[in-house]
Amino acid sequence: MSRASAGRRRVAAGLPDVPWDRLEPLKAVAAAHPGGLVDLSMGTPVDSVDPLLQAALGNAADSPGYPLTAGSPALRDAMLAYVRRYCRAEGELGVLPTIGSKELVAWLPRFLGLGPGDTVVIPEVCYPTYEVGALLAGATVVRADTPPVEPAALVWLNSPGNPHGRVATAAEMRAWVAWARDCGAVIASDECYLSLPWEETPVSVLDPAVCNGSSTGLLAIHSLSKRSNLAGYRAGLVAGDPDLVADLLLLRKHAGMIVPAPVQAAMVAALGDEVHADRQREVYRGRRVALRQALEKTGFRIEHSTAGLYLWATRDEPGLRTVEWLANRGILAVPGEFYGPAGEPFVRLALTASDERIASAAERLLS
Repeated sequence: MSRASAGRRRVAAGLPDVPWDRLEPLKAVAAAHPGGLVDLSMGTPVDSVDPLLQAALGNAADSPGYPLTAGSPALRDAMLAYVRRYCRAEGELGVLPTIGSKELVAWLPRFLGLGPGDTVVIPEVCYPTYEVGALLAGATVVRADTPPVEPAALVWLNSPGNPHGRVATAAEMRAWVAWARDCGAVIASDECYLSLPWEETPVSVLDPAVCNGSSTGLLAIHSLSKRSNLAGYRAGLVAGDPDLVADLLLLRKHAGMIVPAPVQAAMVAALGDEVHADRQREVYRGRRVALRQALEKTGFRIEHSTAGLYLWATRDEPGLRTVEWLANRGILAVPGEFYGPAGEPFVRLALTASDERIASAAERLLS
């Protein structure tokens, strides 16, 4: 070991392995299917970016100067209008563009000043980056779906949930807000799938029915990756408590975490247009119906999945065994254990494959 590295703390050594790396052998099995791979493991959009959004990006391509970390005036107006419309938010709000949503999820505990001795509450079954962000800050992680007895510094909510698509009721979210305000915790509500209601309509943490018209202590995180197929653009936003957002803005200025100007222009177009979002929602609706029907006819049981981008399915056996069964039919899914111990015995299947690939998966399941 070199003298320079002898005293260096390896931050990565304290993090869990990236679970998707464990899927590579099964991905190879699925890819060997005569009909080719149907990859339902990742929620990666495959549909084209709407021409309106592409044009907005291209028209802003000649952007030689540094963009504003806070977002252009047009983007700030568009974010605020979007949050008031989509989240029914009232009162004073702060808004801020982010480089997608994952970077904010991973760094929010550090940006809030959390560290050893602080507790971060995450759902029992959830997006792994909530835990990773807490570990990066050196905080303690507690998994809970109802407010725990002990206080915390930060609570992650996620409705519709990833991976299971469960929708939290307004009453459940109100209970979290009351608990957090009582103990001084910040609530970060990951609402990236809010635009995909199916059998239930999710509610934002900024909705007056949840927060009583006050954003104090609340942050809502949104993404255009799924709503607008902008995963490749890295376009997200955070809205809520003006003081918290102001702190995030200052830290992001220091760190150089800036959304590129052409992407900001595309965000303005995306946030202001519902036509392309409605069209994409109907595409996902059709894929959801086809895949769900095939799974249920094959003997799978679907739980939750009343909104969002995934189907949470089980054959009441270990999730990895189900993933192997699917891989032998050329279909790649994710075992529920990747999202927490309570994820057994489920698998998660994404709706982001093309219509042709979803139809192929359905045919294989039924054959």
